[in-house]
Amino acid sequence: MVANSPGTVTGLKAATLYQITIRSIGAAGRSQASPPKQAKTVLAAPILEVSSPSPDSILVQWEAVYMAIGFSVSIMQANGLGRIWKENTTNTSLTFSSLDSGTLYTIKAFAWNANGIPGDDSTCNQRTSPHAPANIQVSFDSGALKASVSWTPTEGAFNYTVMALSDSSGLSCSTSVSSCSISSLQCGTQYLISVLASNDAGSSRSSSTINLKTVACAPGRVTIKEDSPGHLSVAWSNVDLGDYYVAFVKSDDGLEVHCNTSLTQCNFLSECGFTYFISVFAYNKAGQSPLGDVFNYTTAPCCPSDINPVLVSSDRVEIIWSPVRGAELYETKAVAGYTVVECNDTAPACTLSALECDTKYNVTVYSFSEVRGSNMSCTSRLITTAPCSPEIKNISKDAFSTISVRWRATNDDATYTVTAQGEKGLYWCSSKGEACTMGGLPCGSVFSVTAVAETEVGRSLPSYSVPLETVPCCPAGLTITQVTQSVINVSWSFETVAQTYVTVLESHTGQSKCHTHQNHCLLGCITCGINYTLALKAISASGLTSDCTYQSYFSSACCPLGVKLYRLGPNGIRIYWQVSRGSANYSTDLYGSKGIFTCAPRAGLSFCDVPEIPCGDVYTVMVSPVAETGLKLTFCPKKIYSVTCSGSTLGMGKSFVS
Repeated sequence: MVANSPGTVTGLKAATLYQITIRSIGAAGRSQASPPKQAKTVLAAPILEVSSPSPDSILVQWEAVYMAIGFSVSIMQANGLGRIWKENTTNTSLTFSSLDSGTLYTIKAFAWNANGIPGDDSTCNQRTSPHAPANIQVSFDSGALKASVSWTPTEGAFNYTVMALSDSSGLSCSTSVSSCSISSLQCGTQYLISVLASNDAGSSRSSSTINLKTVACAPGRVTIKEDSPGHLSVAWSNVDLGDYYVAFVKSDDGLEVHCNTSLTQCNFLSECGFTYFISVFAYNKAGQSPLGDVFNYTTAPCCPSDINPVLVSSDRVEIIWSPVRGAELYETKAVAGYTVVECNDTAPACTLSALECDTKYNVTVYSFSEVRGSNMSCTSRLITTAPCSPEIKNISKDAFSTISVRWRATNDDATYTVTAQGEKGLYWCSSKGEACTMGGLPCGSVFSVTAVAETEVGRSLPSYSVPLETVPCCPAGLTITQVTQSVINVSWSFETVAQTYVTVLESHTGQSKCHTHQNHCLLGCITCGINYTLALKAISASGLTSDCTYQSYFSSACCPLGVKLYRLGPNGIRIYWQVSRGSANYSTDLYGSKGIFTCAPRAGLSFCDVPEIPCGDVYTVMVSPVAETGLKLTFCPKKIYSVTCSGSTLGMGKSFVS
């Protein structure tokens, strides 16, 4: 239905003969049909299917068109630039080649019939596929196990796909720009890297592949051994793609060493008492392998080297040493034959007790750590204990304040020292044998006697003490006083420690003896005018006796006998006596109310004269022997005489005894 001419009828079949009539239609209705006329529709337009099998070609395909005997296909760039390619064919496909890659083309095609009449045409656009990217560059990040791939952009490419293929896996990344990163690569793996460019026409062929070797994996089965002290051996398993290995050993003090080798083992020098942190890396051109397990190895603790005994006694040894690195505990052993004494402590010191005296011990201090145990390579030191205490067997004394001490000696090459300690001092003697003599000990003293053995190692404990008492001292300051003609008094100082004293006065006529605990003694029955020997014995409470012998004592002269007075002239008197025994000096004293008169005879005479004496008085007359010291002895009897004044002989010879 159209309002005006011309009119177009649609929906017809192609290549079909139709009869055409026209009617006009008005308000009054429809007119008669016009005379018919025949017309035939042209061939149908081919239904195109286009693709780009390669970057420089486009394949055009279509189904057969009814009544068509040939087809005409043309192609040109969609932007109108460049030439137009036109091809006629009786086939149902046609390939255009030598095209620009990645370029949008417009394709137009129609069919013609036997009369050469073209049919309807059909038009479509098709882009050629892109070329494979060129100048592919691959950089590998060994730390992140990531590959960064870049390339030169390709004309007409909308997207790029990077593929990394290995024997066991494949990874890829896509991007619209000219670089891409593939992460999560596996260590020790060889990848083939390729890049595909793609657009709506499809993908390029795979580019030339790049061979990428990742870093090797960290070596496994790492073993650490200390073949001998100071030598550390580190071994590991071989890994794929590993060209060489580097083992790093870092001690806990921060010092690090390394070993570079193509083998699977390295040897290092080590020190005792350190903890070493060990890691092994494999290397190739891609770089360093990832960090594997970090192993630690603690060497045996160091051995103490400065073992010093600070105290050595007969049964005990105290030793100290400097702390050593790595030791958590010290084990000390002292070995002598089958005897073993041990002590364990965390401190660098030990006291070994219950040892045998004068014995050689091999003392070893082993260091111990919980990780490594004991270091059994520590050397020992020979330590000898102090000598054994001697045992005093007996003490003998002589009369000259000398003692001899004997003991039982059980030590090798020891010097023995014996000491006698008392209130009056310290006395000693020494010997390498089994006895020594000590002289000059003071009398009247009590001593404690001990013996000590000494070697170059030290001194023994003292022996059990043995008491020693010396004889009491002889008294000093001995004094003899003639009390009467037959009695003397002997006295002495009281400074000795004697409990009792025995005094003996002895002569050819006999002996007089006195035993007392005092400091004096009276001896009777003494004969006058005789030479005596006086001896004194001091006796201690335990019965020890000192024999003290002094000089001889001459007893006093005997008192004279027959004392008589004779007048000499008017005023003089002669005193006469008889000597009973021996010879002696005498002194005569006359005591009266009018004075005292004295006379002494010349040597050998037994009388003396008083030339002037008052008469008419009563006199007491005493003739006394005179000691060698000049002392007059006053124990002789006295006589009383009256001297008268009438007559020459009055009163003479008459005595009045009071």
